[in-house]
Amino acid sequence: MNCSISGEVPEEPVVSTKSGLLYEKRLIERHISDYGKCPVTGEPLTMDDIVPIKTGKIVKPRPLQAASIPGMLGMFQNEWDSLMLANFALEQQLHTARQELSHALYQHDAACRVIARLKKERDEARSLLAQADRQIPMSASMAANAPALSNGKRAAEDDEFGPGGKRIRPGISASIIGELTDCNAALSQQRKKRQIPPTVATVDALERYTQISSHPLHKTSKPGVVSLDIHYDKDIIATGGLDTNAVLFDRPSGQILSTLSGHSKKVTSLKFVARGDLFLTGSADKTVRVWQESDNGNYNCRQILKDHTAEVQAITVHATNNYFVTASLDSTWCFYELSSGLCLTQVVDSTDSSGYTSAAFHPDGLILGTGTSEAIVKIWDVKSQANVARFDGHVGAVTSISFSENGYFLATAAHDGVKLWDLRKLRNFRTFSPYDSETPTNSVEFDNSGCYLALSGSDIRVYQVANVKSEWNCIKTFPDLSGTGFFFLFYIFL
Repeated sequence: MNCSISGEVPEEPVVSTKSGLLYEKRLIERHISDYGKCPVTGEPLTMDDIVPIKTGKIVKPRPLQAASIPGMLGMFQNEWDSLMLANFALEQQLHTARQELSHALYQHDAACRVIARLKKERDEARSLLAQADRQIPMSASMAANAPALSNGKRAAEDDEFGPGGKRIRPGISASIIGELTDCNAALSQQRKKRQIPPTVATVDALERYTQISSHPLHKTSKPGVVSLDIHYDKDIIATGGLDTNAVLFDRPSGQILSTLSGHSKKVTSLKFVARGDLFLTGSADKTVRVWQESDNGNYNCRQILKDHTAEVQAITVHATNNYFVTASLDSTWCFYELSSGLCLTQVVDSTDSSGYTSAAFHPDGLILGTGTSEAIVKIWDVKSQANVARFDGHVGAVTSISFSENGYFLATAAHDGVKLWDLRKLRNFRTFSPYDSETPTNSVEFDNSGCYLALSGSDIRVYQVANVKSEWNCIKTFPDLSGTGFFFLFYIFL
């Protein structure tokens, strides 16, 4: 007997008590669960109306096609055709999926490029806006005090020119000279009574120093720190880089406080003003910028000074913190009044046309030292702007100069090493040549206590300061891993 639904011999036969029809159990159960009635008569039907029938094991008869070899071959052919059709359908689906994936990846790449371009344009717009904000005059009162100095120069109609088209400067007045002289007398008197601070590192402690941290402050597209200064009271480090920016770094927190943009070329020199909230930067773009700290901690550009016609190589602040000097490759140095940004005098040595590559005030403030690109060191009387002494003997540009704390010694660095000069007898009494002829000495600096002298080239070396006759011993050598010269390590023991 056959199932009334499938027409085949059932494996688990059951019969309906209402209609008496025979069914396959799994088929009738599914039909009742879906429709609740007999599939043949349409009468209501439940599983209680189904009675199983016990039969012997039934062997299913082979289908008609399997009864002969041609029939079996036809079955195999049909199965093969079905398999090939299914395989072809899968290949079509795979090809479609690959096309959709390729299109999605292309759209994602295009979207990433658009986002990157928009971010770059946004950052450039923000930078230009910040630069424009810094160049706006700080206040109406400042403009009233210096109405024509918003760009660091007097208005064209107020400029006075002498023979040869040179601008006439007001000069250093008698009152300013008196202020400088009083400062010199006070500092000289204090220096005689000054003792070495107890916080200065000892030689034994210095020998144990190692590098404790490294901070990438400038853009990686133009890496390199070429100038540095420290505000000791605030514990802030300022760096000038090849990326045209100056960065203010808070050492205790290890965070960047502010990035000052505005120069168009590398920042060659920068200085904090010890008293007040001013900060100075000089650049290879021939300008000097005066920055002022705002209430929110940011620094805004107060003035742009454009008195030089070549790269500004050095800035040094006078001990009064009211004046500063800039030195340039145009063979001049300028004496500025800090409050107004006015260039009081621009000094040129008619006997020498070499450009200036370094500059520093003597601790007492009445002497200025400059180094030139022709290996000459010049000593100037600030009151008269006269060249009162000159030292030669270096090879290459004088890249750095530093006066000792007691005012007796001058250290100068050039390609051939470091020379120490006795300012009382105007002679060279010691020369350090720590490197080979291919390695220049980039920087030299006395510390504020007068105990140590540091120099840098391919490494950083610290010497213990002695007198003219005694030996100056190298007590520590630091590998210059950061490329910043002595500045980072010298800061540790100041």
